[in-house]
Amino acid sequence: MGERLNNCLNTPRHRGRDDALSLDPAGYDACDWAWEFLRRNPDYVAEWRSSVPRHLPYVTLSDGTRLLRLRRRFPRAEKWGLHAFADPALCAQRAPAFWHADALKRVIQLSARNREDDLDEASLSLADFKVERKAVIDAEGVPLVMIKGRGTYVAVKIQGLSVLTARFTPVFELHNLSDLETQSELLRRLERFTKPDLRGIQKSATDQRLHHALIALDESLIGKTYRQIAITIFGEKKVAEEWQVSSQFLKDRTRRLVAKGTELMKGGYRDLLG
Repeated sequence: MGERLNNCLNTPRHRGRDDALSLDPAGYDACDWAWEFLRRNPDYVAEWRSSVPRHLPYVTLSDGTRLLRLRRRFPRAEKWGLHAFADPALCAQRAPAFWHADALKRVIQLSARNREDDLDEASLSLADFKVERKAVIDAEGVPLVMIKGRGTYVAVKIQGLSVLTARFTPVFELHNLSDLETQSELLRRLERFTKPDLRGIQKSATDQRLHHALIALDESLIGKTYRQIAITIFGEKKVAEEWQVSSQFLKDRTRRLVAKGTELMKGGYRDLLG
């Protein structure tokens, strides 16, 4: 299945049903869904094609963190909410899509104390988080680390950490009392990521709706009718039984899925990040 996903073409018109239908959304978080819709946007694809460079190399650190280090800003990519362009041919499980902090909105900010005499029982390293980690160091040298568990993530902006694999004592910052509840929620989520077993996180109804919207979008981009789209999502038997009934429920549901998928592709993906 992974090979089929990675061989998809990078224009919305050529993304067949195998793309969204073959997608296994287990473990997808909001950033992953946002990327799936953005990479289908023809304007994004066009800008990626004309970007220089199209691919920025990233490295995997000794602790498993994937790191992208930027020497300069990429304003055209920032317009889409990214630090740098990512290849739209790659699905979220493969694409090194590094989102910008301004697009993410909900970010933990901390300062790292890394002098030897400051390190105590409260010290930690990125390796203490038993989940996927992606980091980007921007042109000003400030790391933004995406710590991604199953179906959720926390973005952490770290001041004063020159070596990402080093241990440090975190000093968490709160800039506004009105942000206390949000930051508390993010910190609790961050603490859960230090646990070795996250199997309790399950796929939500929202994930299913987003997956259906993604399938509806793919089908509509290749010219399928609403009825054909409904058959793809709900099955031929259900459509045969309900398509012509007076309630119009299935027709309306299919239209809403196509409209939602189109909206998310055209910029609504940003609301998922927030």
